[in-house]
Amino acid sequence: MIDYEKILSERIKKTKPSGIRKFFDIAGAMEGVISLGVGEPDFSTPWVIRDAAIKVLERKQIIYGPNKGLAPLREAISTRIKSKHGVEYHPEDEIIVTVGGSEAIDLTLRGLIDPGDEVLVVEPSFVCYAPLTELIGGVAVPVPTRIENNFKLTVDDLRDKVTERTKLLILPFPNNPTGAIMTREDLQPIAEFLRDTNIMVLTDEIYSELTYGRKHVSLIEFEGMRERTIYVNGFSKAYAMTGWRLGYVAAPEPIISQISKIHQYGIMCSPYISQNAAVVALTSCDKEIAKMADEYNARRRYLVGEFNRLGLTCFNPEGAFYVFPCIKSTGMNSEEFCERLLYEEKVAVVPGSAFGDSGEGFIRISYAYSLKHLMEAIKRIESFLKKLEGEHHEN
Repeated sequence: MIDYEKILSERIKKTKPSGIRKFFDIAGAMEGVISLGVGEPDFSTPWVIRDAAIKVLERKQIIYGPNKGLAPLREAISTRIKSKHGVEYHPEDEIIVTVGGSEAIDLTLRGLIDPGDEVLVVEPSFVCYAPLTELIGGVAVPVPTRIENNFKLTVDDLRDKVTERTKLLILPFPNNPTGAIMTREDLQPIAEFLRDTNIMVLTDEIYSELTYGRKHVSLIEFEGMRERTIYVNGFSKAYAMTGWRLGYVAAPEPIISQISKIHQYGIMCSPYISQNAAVVALTSCDKEIAKMADEYNARRRYLVGEFNRLGLTCFNPEGAFYVFPCIKSTGMNSEEFCERLLYEEKVAVVPGSAFGDSGEGFIRISYAYSLKHLMEAIKRIESFLKKLEGEHHEN
């Protein structure tokens, strides 16, 4: 018999599975569950995008593409970034198209981090940053944010975590799971602090098109920051293109030239059909994005109001499509709350602790689901809370 424990990588064995997936594996085996955990838009990919893909199929152009991505797509990405942020990236050597934003993050980490290098991970945040850092021998250093500061990163938070081994800061705003954003006033002191260091920044802006009442601001807009920032974005969220698996990195040429080698050997190229469709997404879908954002905004307002009515204080998110209500008043930790809610009321949400220790005491709910689903979920959550209140009275 083979002893697999001796064969498997020690780093892999020490890596915990995604905290998001646990509850949805359970939910998938249950009937009648309302699942509000995965950031999967319930909208169909806009027809004009699908039509572009169909035309590629009809021409039978199902082929490999250039390693860095199709030239028209890289040009469209460059144009988009310049129109949004006033910053220019050269399509031929400062942009690479990736398999989703996840590969973009992985490429950046593997291209920059050597064993022992420290990566500052702003938390609560998406579950992949710390594990991907640790899988390559880096040291993930959490930088907690707090509800008292609207889950924004402050320069004091940052300064306290920097050491001589710090190489990279991961700045994920608009934020998953909190929905927090960073305004120009919030980012200015961060930029001023970083300019006097050798720290690079990975700015994950996958939700940049989904803000409510405020225009998204990127760190690359600040003086001296373009040269030290790796800009990551993609098509999954704003364009409802999760299954198309397409993202991108924009960064100075020395970084792109190195991470493209990893992409060449590990992936070779992003899906040809998806890339052709993405050109249309960037050039013809602003109205569709605005319509989806308006619907998300209505759902956001509904959920924030309902959770506050139910006594679960809810931070008012200004970006992405998540709410992050506080459940500390129930006396349960996040995982216990989510497990009981799933088994007793068949509502699947994600414990805040899945996004870092600073997420303990909160739960994440995605509103990338229909208002009908959200309203039914609220009814069940209200029933659950009344049951808990009855238990407290009995005790």
